Amino acid sequence: MSQLTAVDATFLNAETDTTHAHIAGVGILDPAACPGGRLTVADVADMVRRRAHLAARPLRQRLVQVPLGLDLPYWEDDPDFDPRRHIFEIALPAPGGPAQLADAVAMLHERPLDRAHPLWEMVLIQGLAGGLAAVYVKVHHAAIDGVMAAEALAALLDTSPVPREVPADDAEPQQAPDPLSMLRTGLLRAALHPLRSAVNMARTAPYLDEIPVLSQLPGAGLMSQIAQALGRDGVPRVQRLTAPPTPFNRPIGRRRSVACGELSLAEIKQVRRALGGSVNDVVMAMCATALRMWLDKRGALPDGPLVVGVPVSLRRGRAAEEPGNQLSIMSAPLATHIADPADRYAAVRRDMGAAKRRFVASAGAWVRQVSGLLPAPLARPVTRLALQALPALRAVPAPALRPINLIISNVPGPQFPLYLCGAKLLGYYPISVITDISGGVNITVFSYDGKVDVGIVACRDLVPEPAEIIDYLRDALNELKDLAAGADRGPLPEQEGPVPPGEAEGGGSGGLHGGRDGSVEGGQTHAALGVDGDQAAEEVVEQGVVEDRDGQEVDGQGEGVRPETEAVHA
Repeated sequence: MSQLTAVDATFLNAETDTTHAHIAGVGILDPAACPGGRLTVADVADMVRRRAHLAARPLRQRLVQVPLGLDLPYWEDDPDFDPRRHIFEIALPAPGGPAQLADAVAMLHERPLDRAHPLWEMVLIQGLAGGLAAVYVKVHHAAIDGVMAAEALAALLDTSPVPREVPADDAEPQQAPDPLSMLRTGLLRAALHPLRSAVNMARTAPYLDEIPVLSQLPGAGLMSQIAQALGRDGVPRVQRLTAPPTPFNRPIGRRRSVACGELSLAEIKQVRRALGGSVNDVVMAMCATALRMWLDKRGALPDGPLVVGVPVSLRRGRAAEEPGNQLSIMSAPLATHIADPADRYAAVRRDMGAAKRRFVASAGAWVRQVSGLLPAPLARPVTRLALQALPALRAVPAPALRPINLIISNVPGPQFPLYLCGAKLLGYYPISVITDISGGVNITVFSYDGKVDVGIVACRDLVPEPAEIIDYLRDALNELKDLAAGADRGPLPEQEGPVPPGEAEGGGSGGLHGGRDGSVEGGQTHAALGVDGDQAAEEVVEQGVVEDRDGQEVDGQGEGVRPETEAVHA
């Protein structure tokens, strides 16, 4: 039995008629090795039944609400758990190509999860061209963060077409406390909440001018300066970021559009070696170019950079064993306003490095601290009221209502093939979350088996054809390859311009690794900035692979980010 954290509950409270807080992915499968050449619901359900207990958040756990909403909900094992209630099957219309698959996934992603049951769903999609199949997996963000999602997938997948044997589940079922005990605990937490809120506010105040939404409020900068002067000085300051208006930063609707595509990881690494930086720098530069092309085509290219939010895993060190979501958001400028490709790439390297170093030095845990400011009985109604009012407030040109333009995640994955019930996983495309606050488009890339798989989800009313962005990403990679071909005199220099004192570059790319028993160990869907003495933010640690400032891989595990500072995917 465990209780939701304030961050976990925020994902529940933030859901509206147009926003659902689940994360998902689409796997393309070759079922040729399956009996009869077909993967069935019965096969998958049987596998889930045998392995559900292996996931970091067991797939059989459901929510239990506290009476009167006095406290955060609890998790308990569903006594009536049946995988068949969560696993479905659909068939694509002919010809079963990418367009039909994208439409089907968009429709599935629009549907909320049923909170009366464990918060996940799996849909087998038959009828893909070439005899292939697909699987769409959806899990609520209240249940798992990116690292836990990867661990859940690791429990279900194998490194061989022959499924491995797993230990039987001999644990006692977990049950939530009885209602009276939950009320008692809730009353005690409510009594102590003012003290916890004061502590959270004190920890957050020095960096208030850098937290999305809060940074744009009147007096945020002054309060931050005062708090810095009172005892948290010495941390390099950065210019406050203001996200410009774009066509996808408008109120989102209920309908979604989806696009998937793949790029060559080897070509991306080739660019990295020629131009310097990290794999993450190359990915972010490609996104900057693709978004620049998309906006310019519509006559909507801002004069200044977009502001991108990068999800960050804090699951390092002591936080690795803590339950619930361990994540934050790092904001950084994205150089969409720079026309020259070389200057644009240099700006991305500089800005991402500066943002990472600043994130480590500041309140990386602001999501956790801000989420806990309100007591549970107030958090849900206040959050929902604010979100319901947001579309109407968008008529007011307030930067606070547009803290970032979009979220981009670069997710390291395994560089070897995986299998689901004997079916080979050919590709895996992450499909994430869009909100009124974070923007009507989300780009997530996932490196797997020598490829970079790109998943884009958007509001259909704002970005009806996200496949166009996929095409622009391919153009962006070709542009960088041409640039790399001409960089035969060494890496490009950094773009000239003022850099805050103490800023350094960072970046990284990594992957999962196969376990000795044939399982997939580890798993991380968000890049994590390691903290290691004086080299904080100069090395990025991602699942056992460290890239130094030159983007060269170094063996070894970096030391995790401490809970006080947190860390800089998915």
